[in-house]
Amino acid sequence: MLFGLDGVEIGLIIVFVCLFGGILSGFPVAFAIGGAGVISFAIIAALDSAGLLVHQAIDQSSQAYRDLVNSGVPNDAVSVFRYPDLPRIAESVFPKGWEEAMNRNVSFIVNRMNERVLAGQSIETLLAVLMFVLMGITLERSKIANDLLTTMARVFGPLPGGLAVSIVVVGAFLAASTGIVGATVVTMGLLALPTMLRNGYSPELSTGVIAASGTLGQIIPPSIVIVLLGTLAGDLYSAAQEARATSAGCTDALTYLGQPAVVSVGTLFQAALLPGIMLALLYALYAFVYALFNPEKAPAVPMGSTNAEPITRGEGFTWFLGAPILLIVGTIFLGNMGIVGSQSTVVSSFSEISEGASLRTNVGPECQAAMIELHGQEAWDTAVSEQAAIEAAGGQQASEKLSEEALAEKQADKINSAAPIGTGVAIIVILLALVMTTARGVSPSASRRPLIIGGIGLVLTVLIDIMLVGPTTSPGTMVVLMALPFVAVIYGILYGLKLCASNELIRVVFPPLVLIVAVLGSILGGITNPTPAAALGAGGAIMLAAYRKLTDLDRSPKVIIWSTLAIVICILVGVNFDLRINQEDVGFENWAAFFVAYGAYLYAVFGLLFSCWILYTSGVLSPVVRETAKVTSMVFTILIGSQLLNLVVISFGGEHYIQQWLKSFDNELTVFLIVMLVLFILGFVLDFLEIIYIVIPIVGPVIYGGTFDPKWVTIMIAVNLQTSFLTPPFGFALFYLRGVAPASVTTGHIYRGIIPFVLIQVGALALLWMFPAIVTLVPDLIPN
Repeated sequence: MLFGLDGVEIGLIIVFVCLFGGILSGFPVAFAIGGAGVISFAIIAALDSAGLLVHQAIDQSSQAYRDLVNSGVPNDAVSVFRYPDLPRIAESVFPKGWEEAMNRNVSFIVNRMNERVLAGQSIETLLAVLMFVLMGITLERSKIANDLLTTMARVFGPLPGGLAVSIVVVGAFLAASTGIVGATVVTMGLLALPTMLRNGYSPELSTGVIAASGTLGQIIPPSIVIVLLGTLAGDLYSAAQEARATSAGCTDALTYLGQPAVVSVGTLFQAALLPGIMLALLYALYAFVYALFNPEKAPAVPMGSTNAEPITRGEGFTWFLGAPILLIVGTIFLGNMGIVGSQSTVVSSFSEISEGASLRTNVGPECQAAMIELHGQEAWDTAVSEQAAIEAAGGQQASEKLSEEALAEKQADKINSAAPIGTGVAIIVILLALVMTTARGVSPSASRRPLIIGGIGLVLTVLIDIMLVGPTTSPGTMVVLMALPFVAVIYGILYGLKLCASNELIRVVFPPLVLIVAVLGSILGGITNPTPAAALGAGGAIMLAAYRKLTDLDRSPKVIIWSTLAIVICILVGVNFDLRINQEDVGFENWAAFFVAYGAYLYAVFGLLFSCWILYTSGVLSPVVRETAKVTSMVFTILIGSQLLNLVVISFGGEHYIQQWLKSFDNELTVFLIVMLVLFILGFVLDFLEIIYIVIPIVGPVIYGGTFDPKWVTIMIAVNLQTSFLTPPFGFALFYLRGVAPASVTTGHIYRGIIPFVLIQVGALALLWMFPAIVTLVPDLIPN
């Protein structure tokens, strides 16, 4: 054995030396990874051919091995780490020769490219990366950060450490709207760092808070890290749980777990919401506490007054807190009382499948014992009782086509159980009411008459929905009945929007906030998956950037405003009318609605094209497209190169060797702690992309093959990977900030300033470890 090491161990060392050497060489990382795979394979193949690499494998023909397997120990559980005394046999790291391994790698790399990059199931999700990158770069070029930094500095500046707190707020806001770490750090470094230094802030706090806040886009949805990691985690979790079920004697993971072994990117977005907010709060809390103990290093800095009208504390509490809480909580209460709810009369023409037992009970003894160990004896006994009751009732009923009488009876029952107030009407009324209450709080001295008229219109809308609109009311009739009160509502809303637009804070925050709510709301609410939502965000970002550009040029942005209204009309018409005109007996109302929606759609497309033209002629669109192409190409090139490197590791048994070492630990908690520590250390020298596509596929089958919640595992990894942007010497956020920092700010200042925030990251991981409900709460509340 060379240097007294196993041949597989030497192979792993060669791979990682080649990888680090390629990265440190200054060659583009996207190509260095693939090159490291080719070079390391050539070196290992040469050493193997020379007989210098010898792998000490367990002799499976020995009597000791056969006795161990016959005693009930699974084959995959036998390793040199768990049973070091078993007889060994010396063999080549390429048992069938390096030529065969190379042929297999070439075949595998082609198949994997087809599955994961070109035409596989994950390609649709990966397209979200392109859309989110386009959305982020467009918003960054629209100078949204400039406005946010200026406005938030005026709001938080007078507080101790207020400028640092404002950086965290803006960082969180940009994370939810752009998610591009480099652009966020550079923008805030250029705009905020000189201001903070000029006002007496310490270089360490200034650089630390800017670098840390810029990385929030890696965890706050929509996060590119979660898109990439979630796509990979879904495959790893499914395969690992299927293997776990098979080793337990069950036919599949659904039988063993009692639920599908799936985890989606949308679910991970839900899981990442609270951890991202928690991190932002911890950053802001640190800045505030630091300012309290070191006031000379983080002084309060009045940045000038805003144009907001002075209001009393009572007015602020009433209109910004009391009224919104009353409206939202009241609606939730009415929903629980059955007053607000669905008024849909749509029923299936087939009967429902009768509910089965909570667990499958027609399994073998080995699987039964494993399921009892996993779920508990009580859960198993309950499932057996449920199955016995189902069989006594004649077995599980299959879905059958209903007769016309049964269908009519089912529809009548649904009509009778419909809520007096429709959910859609309630949501619209609440949103419009919140606009009016906000307008009232922004300008208490303004005339109340238009807002009162609008409020009366909202009340009339609810009363009409209760008394005149029922489940069987046609959409056209409903539009006619709601027309008069909505005229009053529109009158009040237009006046309210005018008041809100006069407030600088609302004018700056509201447009991107609407875009964030539209994108994240559609994903978190389960309305659509990340790719269409990302496309919506990209289109919205283009229109928002065009609106900003037209405003800067003193040109009317009415086309953008009307296009936005056209999109709203499309949504409202599509929700309330049946636009499927290819059916038989399409009524006049649906035909009219179709033409209205189609006209609104065409105008919305015109508005998007007009926005693209404005950005193109102003020199914004071309660099945005080029930068998007560069970033996306880099991601996919790293994906291809990492697949090649992974196949090299697999070919000489490196992946199996690492997995066997991890499985030698009996405690699942210990294994996960080791993996998290390794990821944290690798974050000092590797970017998150390399870690996701090189390291996670190796350790994933082990950490996703246990009892831990896959959502919690993935978010823990994502938070850990966020530190790779902050940890010296290769933290990318530090490089970005160093490139735009003034000469008075040294690299030492940046490194010292980031240490508290890295410790906060570690503390956040500890909190997520102790309180996993922070991750699982939102996914449990929102059904998928």
